[in-house]
Amino acid sequence: MEFQAGGAVTTRILWISGLAAVVLAGGPSFAAAQGPSDANIRAGRRIYTQKADCQACHGWSGDGVRMDPQSPDGANLRVSTLDRDQLIFVIKCGLPGRDMPAFDRLSYSDDRCLGRTQADLDRMGLRLPDPAATLQNREVERLADFLLAKVVGQGEMTREKCVDFWGEEVDVCNEF
Repeated sequence: MEFQAGGAVTTRILWISGLAAVVLAGGPSFAAAQGPSDANIRAGRRIYTQKADCQACHGWSGDGVRMDPQSPDGANLRVSTLDRDQLIFVIKCGLPGRDMPAFDRLSYSDDRCLGRTQADLDRMGLRLPDPAATLQNREVERLADFLLAKVVGQGEMTREKCVDFWGEEVDVCNEF
């Protein structure tokens, strides 16, 4: 069977084949181009405030004012300049020696975190606190999406930002 170069049918087949290859290869993602959905941002907020309990160290608004006096001080995420990939890495691998736990249960079982294993951390005298819970990859991604949408680089909290953060008027917003 012969194809004529530049024929409409051939061009259409090549375009559809190319599109299928891009989709099957995982990129570019049309969802990523649109940004995270509201549902994913809400899921990320629940992970932040409940499952991972990030607010214990980072504060409910991510300003570094811890909510649990037994927890270490967390970074002020509102002034952070980390991008999505950097946030995902830090959430998964933690910051050994700096009180940020690794939420990937396999983080130092192999070389996925900067080529280091738990044995390497032990040799260097670095420790990681235990996380409140471990997170699956999709949960880490939703947490990062929430942080980027509502916390990271958002500056100081205001009443308007507080209502947006929670999605409704809540008592804590009365302090602004």
